[in-house]
Amino acid sequence: MARKIGSRYTANQILGRGSAGTVWLGEGPEGPVAIKLLREDLASDQELVGRFVQERTALLGLEHPNVVSVRDLVVDGNDLALVMDLVRGTDLRTRLDRDRRLAPEAAVAIVADVADGLAAAHAAGVVHRDVKPENVLLDMQGPLGPGGSHPALLTDFGVAKLIDSPRRTRATKIIGTPDYLAPEIVEGLPPRAAVDIYALATVLYELLAGFTPFGGGHPGAVLRRHVTETVAPLPGIPDELWQLIVQCLAKAPASRLRASELGTRLRELLPLVAGMPPLDVDEPDAEPAEDETPAAEEAAPRDEEVRRRGAVPLVPGAKPADSNRDTHTSMRVPAPDELAGGARGTARVPRAAGAPRPGSARHRAVARRRRVALGAAAVVLAAAAGVGAWLATSEDDAGATPQDMNNTAPATP
Repeated sequence: MARKIGSRYTANQILGRGSAGTVWLGEGPEGPVAIKLLREDLASDQELVGRFVQERTALLGLEHPNVVSVRDLVVDGNDLALVMDLVRGTDLRTRLDRDRRLAPEAAVAIVADVADGLAAAHAAGVVHRDVKPENVLLDMQGPLGPGGSHPALLTDFGVAKLIDSPRRTRATKIIGTPDYLAPEIVEGLPPRAAVDIYALATVLYELLAGFTPFGGGHPGAVLRRHVTETVAPLPGIPDELWQLIVQCLAKAPASRLRASELGTRLRELLPLVAGMPPLDVDEPDAEPAEDETPAAEEAAPRDEEVRRRGAVPLVPGAKPADSNRDTHTSMRVPAPDELAGGARGTARVPRAAGAPRPGSARHRAVARRRRVALGAAAVVLAAAAGVGAWLATSEDDAGATPQDMNNTAPATP
């Protein structure tokens, strides 16, 4: 059902929903647009409305081929909306849901596009703060790039910053999606441009591996890993690309590359990954122990597929189709003793495809079979050695002379 947004725009059809609001296909004076209509409770927040007005100039001035431009900000009664360019395509999360992982060449090309968009934003003093596959759009009408990739555009600039007011989050909340949060945000430090680099490196890892480096399990455990764990290596990619990922996932913000440097370096690496197939690795926690099936999965209907992927949905009661599209989520910042609660040594190391997960019942069964096989082999070897010794002794005895026999007999008293 169509509805008016301000005096210049009409929202005709819902394109998607998220925790911050609803995205509509709309019409404006200059043609089709995308309209992000924020939730009514956000629109009724006078402080948030004031922040919208303050950020208007910065958001409207951000123009780049790899950024979804904001054309207008509408504040009208209970409506609070961002009017954006309409991108004919899909988002990167949908592509990942379909393909699970991308070929390295396509992954590197997409992330290089996003890095270029971030470079323009950072130069204008704008930090995205919520870089993730849901906020990367693929322009299906644009020219194909390396590896058959479509042009990538970063969207939802400023939404996290607008909603993250001191009164709303206080000192015990953080804004963002857990899998992509830089360690300094988890520790309560103000977000700078380096947080976008960390999140984008996490996206690159996910495009290559099919899962995020620190995701999986309870959100608190995910946050702890960001602060305490070292990223586990991905087998099968050039060392130069791996070192670039490691540098951009550094715990210290100053150690990470700038967005412009990251985009340049990634494009330089494209020849190294040209023609490479997608990696053949399994998610570390993709296979639960047979005797440790989570209660939620035991209670699920047999014909209902349990969703498995790195990102942790944090919107209580969200429908599966919407939980991946959340723009931001508030979470409590863990206390220092929680962050130091023994997370070291639990890094999620990727496994070769088909290999059992360490600690699972299958892994223990394989280990038992290996021990039994080794034990049986040891018995066979020992038996063979005994038979060999007996045969050697028998041959010696058979070739001995009577005199030799007498020489070996004990002396009589």
